[in-house]
Amino acid sequence: MATGTDFYAVLGVSRTAASEEIQRAYRRLARTYHPDVNKDPGAEDRFKEIAQAYDVLSDPDTRRRYDAFGPDFRQVPPDADPQARRRARAGPRSGAGGVDLDLEDLLGGAFGRRGWGPVRGADQEADLVLSVEEAYRGGRRRVTLGGRSYEVTVPAGVTEGQRIRLAGQGGKGAEGAAAGDLYLVVRLAPHRRYRVAGRDLSVDLPLAPWEAALGVSVAVGTPGGEAKVTVPPGTSTGRRLRLRGRGMPDPHGRDGDLYAEVRVMVPERLGDAERRLFEQLAAVSTFDPRRHR
Repeated sequence: MATGTDFYAVLGVSRTAASEEIQRAYRRLARTYHPDVNKDPGAEDRFKEIAQAYDVLSDPDTRRRYDAFGPDFRQVPPDADPQARRRARAGPRSGAGGVDLDLEDLLGGAFGRRGWGPVRGADQEADLVLSVEEAYRGGRRRVTLGGRSYEVTVPAGVTEGQRIRLAGQGGKGAEGAAAGDLYLVVRLAPHRRYRVAGRDLSVDLPLAPWEAALGVSVAVGTPGGEAKVTVPPGTSTGRRLRLRGRGMPDPHGRDGDLYAEVRVMVPERLGDAERRLFEQLAAVSTFDPRRHR
């Protein structure tokens, strides 16, 4: 978990949440993201975040230290005054001779003057925005962050929230210690055509009234190329036609599906022949769409 992560936000609770509320939030999230239940590639990392947050907030003493010193609380010496940082934030008070003191001072005392040794660099996170097509194909991608460029290998089929680890590219270590890792969190950009839900994709499938009534085979574009979908006779707007395995790929399991959602369209303007045909249909048809609602 990256330095700076808010454990309360991970569990979705307020900083004043009671222990029972924290426990309920943990159980609910753990059921959702446990790797035995959720096969999404990002679920395991999310589950680890949830477990770490609960481990800290479920213990009253650990929670107090986290509240006082933040995510770096484990690096603070056990004898550090938990109220020191709060007093420092409040600033000098009248007659109190206030002093400047922060977590860096505490850590400096612990690891510098006391000689506690090297400290590994902090892990860091940054968003990596991809189009649906880029996420589908994967491949090499150059990313620039903070003036530095990285060559990133994006696995095919990455999903929203999945993290890509760049080992040793995080914060610098102290006194010769190893650097932390940089995690790129995948964010899928909104797409004009595809709607994404996990590994499944949805697209609109416009049909003419006679295509929906008589049935038809139609070409549908997917990130992996064109596919054919068979529209059964008597199809109405809203019907979802599944193309199994044509969603986002999964290198470790079953590929997602693509759903073509039918939208029956009518001509904005009718020619004379078209109008006569529709009038003939209206005269002979016994179909009443409102009776079937």
